[in-house]
Amino acid sequence: MMKTSRIVVIVCSVGRPDCLRTFATRIAVQTRQPDRLMFVVSKAGDAPDDIDRLAGPGVTAEVLIAPKGLPRQRNWGLDKLGKNADLVVFFDDDFLPSRQALAGIERAFADMPEVNGMTGHVLADGISGPGIVETRAFELLDAYDATPAPAPAVVRAGLLGLYGCNMAYRVAAIGAQRFDERLPLYGWQEDNDFAARIPGGRIKTDGFAGVHLGIKSGRETAGARLGYSQVVNPWYMVRKGTMRASFALRLSSRNMLANHLKALSPEPWIDRLARARGNWIGLSDILRGRADPARILEL
Repeated sequence: MMKTSRIVVIVCSVGRPDCLRTFATRIAVQTRQPDRLMFVVSKAGDAPDDIDRLAGPGVTAEVLIAPKGLPRQRNWGLDKLGKNADLVVFFDDDFLPSRQALAGIERAFADMPEVNGMTGHVLADGISGPGIVETRAFELLDAYDATPAPAPAVVRAGLLGLYGCNMAYRVAAIGAQRFDERLPLYGWQEDNDFAARIPGGRIKTDGFAGVHLGIKSGRETAGARLGYSQVVNPWYMVRKGTMRASFALRLSSRNMLANHLKALSPEPWIDRLARARGNWIGLSDILRGRADPARILEL
């Protein structure tokens, strides 16, 4: 019989109570309930007042107020784990897990003792497009949940980073490691940086799944900041040793190319010109020896 683990789910959010409301309903239908559920937000109004009821009768939802910024908020949650957790799961506030997700995570870790970190199967991802509407997401989830849960299998092994919208770790392997708070605000690529510092195997598995809505909140208003991060954050991580230089070059080049090619006819939700401007500010800072991820706070 599989030994039961203590599972804590951490969801960080800023100004999106409707997202947390929908996410909580997915926790309520989990076939394996979390032992703790933490919503780490920047102010009380970021979480619905009835979040406990939405998460289901067997779950107590803790709402924690932390300084704004994804790395800081995730660290706030990690610091509150204490000794009462074996597995910690990070979901984005706009990620909707399948009903079997937590059960699949627990089983995957039990079946793979050499693995300390994993990311699951994203049924659909709206992050690179206009986003996925909830009705479509629920259709995908219902179809997936109608089939028997697969035995967890490794889709990709030897990963350096993990996809932050849905990733899980053994708490014992994390130890004193924390997300890098020099990557402020949304902390672009902070998920890969963190994962690379966790020892043991890191994999992608089909043992758990979900839909990443990729919600857009109107037209982008901080494109220059993201453009700067697209160049400087990978450079910073290469210097830290948490990202391969070849991958960093491909990542930055691909984003720069997209920003410049699409600048004349941009997507309605992306400010491509601002991103391109941020790209060039980042390149200039690297060449002048003054590049720092925290510089986005000045842009």
